[in-house]
Amino acid sequence: MEISIKKFEELSIYELHDILQLRSEVFVVEQDCVYQDIDGKDAKALHIIGKKDGKIIAYTRCFPPGFYFEEAAIGRVVVAKNQRKCNYGHAIMEASKTAIKKHYQTENIKLSAQQYLIKFYQSHGFQPIGEGYLEDGIPHIAMVTA
Repeated sequence: MEISIKKFEELSIYELHDILQLRSEVFVVEQDCVYQDIDGKDAKALHIIGKKDGKIIAYTRCFPPGFYFEEAAIGRVVVAKNQRKCNYGHAIMEASKTAIKKHYQTENIKLSAQQYLIKFYQSHGFQPIGEGYLEDGIPHIAMVTA
């Protein structure tokens, strides 16, 4: 998988289409969750894109400290269903952490994790904080870098 890091204005219309399509496939269709994915925040995000054979198969969006949380943030962590056994989720998370350190000069990161992925995020140095909560009908928990 090849990983690139782009600001919103650097995305091609085809990349933007494919990112939104992947997010919709997983977060709306696969997880059967009706929510407003296009939230007006993509223009402020740093986009971490994983491509294989020219197709976007993994993605996150990152924000500077103070945008979502006091800490920098990683969100919309997604890997195409047919690519999940290839460890691309780990690669895109490490690339996201590196991008935050380089672009925002911080290693303090917070995210809103789906609770079934706690161990995955713990393997990347995140620890749960506070109580769990429902976000769009799915159990989540806040996690921060330790």
